[in-house]
Amino acid sequence: MNIKQVMVAGSGVLGSQIAFQTAFNGFNVSVYDINDEALERAKERLTGLKADYKEDLGTTQEAVDAAYERLTLFTDLAEAVKDADLVIEAVPEVLDIKKALYEKLAKIAPEKTIFASNSSTMIPSQLVEFTGRPEKFLHLHFANRIWVNNTAEIMKHDRTDASVFEEIIEFAKAINMIALPIYKEQPGYILNSLLVPFLDAAQNLVANGIADPETVDKTWMAGMGVSRGPFGVLDIIGLNTPYNIAVEKAKSGNEQKAKIAEYFKTELIDKGRLGIQTGKGFYDYPHPKYEDPNFLK
Repeated sequence: MNIKQVMVAGSGVLGSQIAFQTAFNGFNVSVYDINDEALERAKERLTGLKADYKEDLGTTQEAVDAAYERLTLFTDLAEAVKDADLVIEAVPEVLDIKKALYEKLAKIAPEKTIFASNSSTMIPSQLVEFTGRPEKFLHLHFANRIWVNNTAEIMKHDRTDASVFEEIIEFAKAINMIALPIYKEQPGYILNSLLVPFLDAAQNLVANGIADPETVDKTWMAGMGVSRGPFGVLDIIGLNTPYNIAVEKAKSGNEQKAKIAEYFKTELIDKGRLGIQTGKGFYDYPHPKYEDPNFLK
C-alpha cells in the first residue's frame, strides 16, 4: 500500500473522528478547514476523542497522545494537501460546497493523490466531474463513533481504477475498519439501504397505532436476539433527523410521513426529547429501559 500521508478535508464531528482514527493507527494526518474558528472547534473535538478512546478501547494515555501528535491542522488548502497520498473529504452535505472544494483540489493536489468522499447522501457520479481525476476518485463512508462502529463502506463508480479501489480497501483495514466493498453505485450504501426501511417500518407501526415503541422494540430484541430495537436506534441517530426527513416527504404529499412527522413533533420534539444527545428520546438515558435485564420479561 502506497498511502502514508492522509489529508482530511472538513473537521466537523465525523471529519475529526476520521482524522483521529487514522492518526491513532499510525498515519500522519493533515486536517483542513476553512478558518481558525473551525479549527479551534476541531481541537476541542480531537482532544475529547482521547477520553473516548481510553474509555471505549481501553487504550493508554501515551497512545492517544501519540495519535494527537500525528495531526497537523491547516486553513491553507495547498499546504494541507501538498504531500497527501489520500484526501478524505468530509465537508457538509451541500453539492456546491463539495464542488468548490474538489475544483480547488483538482488544481493543487499532487497527481498521485486519491480523492475519497465520506458523503452519506450523494453517490460518486454526482461529484466525479469536479475532481479532475475520475480514475482516482471513489467514496469511503464511515459510521458515527467510528472507533466502535468501525465500518468503512468503499463505493466505486464505473471509472474508478481497480487498483485504487483495492488500495482504499487495504487502507480501511489498516485503520482498523471492517472494509465493505461496494461494486456499483447505491444511494444509502449497504448499511442505510438496510437500516432505513427497517426504521420506516417501525415508525409506521407506531404512527398507525398498531403498537407502542417499547412493544416494537421488545418484539425485535426478543425475536432477533439483539440488544437494541429500532426506537433505541432512533435515539442514537437523534430525533431531529428522522423528523426532518418525514416533514420533507410529507410536503410532497406523503400522508403516512405526515402522520409520522406529527407523532415525532407532539410526542417527542415539543417535549425536548431529541435522543441520547439530550438525555431523553423514546427512552431516558444514561440507563434506558431496554438495558434493564427485566425489559423482555
